[in-house]
Amino acid sequence: PPVMLVELFFQAACVSLFLPGGQGRVYPGRKKPASFAVERRRVGPHVCFSGFGSGCCPGWMLSPGSGQCTLPLCSFGCGSGLCIAPNLCSCPDGEQGITCPELPGTCGEYGCDLSCNHGGCQEVARVCPLGFSMVETANGIRCTDIDECLSAACEGLCVNTEGGFVCECGPGMQLSADRHSCQDTDECLATPCQHRCKNSIGSYRCSCRPGYHLHGNRHSCV
Repeated sequence: PPVMLVELFFQAACVSLFLPGGQGRVYPGRKKPASFAVERRRVGPHVCFSGFGSGCCPGWMLSPGSGQCTLPLCSFGCGSGLCIAPNLCSCPDGEQGITCPELPGTCGEYGCDLSCNHGGCQEVARVCPLGFSMVETANGIRCTDIDECLSAACEGLCVNTEGGFVCECGPGMQLSADRHSCQDTDECLATPCQHRCKNSIGSYRCSCRPGYHLHGNRHSCV
């Protein structure tokens, strides 16, 4: 019997060494402490150990070179800065935060937006206004005006404007309700002639009653 007691004592000591946290003693009729099942301990630089295995602590990942958990994770990206700790960026201006603003001008005159999804975040150029196209230049992405007159169906003259275009018609013609085609203006409605007026496409002609002749100004009758 004394030998059996020594063996039991030795087994109990071994159990207390291998259980996480060294909690080897079990009290009959009492529940285990709440911390027993969820305890995680750090046993290295950002390496966490639990009863089910070991791995990087939350917010850290393995460094490819050393194989140790030394690389911090920044879920929102650091832009022009550097990730120095989980969700903590060091920015070029000396500030620290969960992300850093992009350097001015990298997205062009319309700036950047932060586009985020389950795969992470990235800086993207803002959408160009209607009538502008996105063009990549040496200074980044810029929005340049589209010359709609290259494809516009103006019957008369097409005038390109910033973000659009307008159609214009020649003398004696006016723009139709569709804003593209031209129609004749009946100048005779404004009674420019002293006696008679005959309208024509884009123009008009004056004439006089019998016994009169047209003045040199082409409008009056003498």
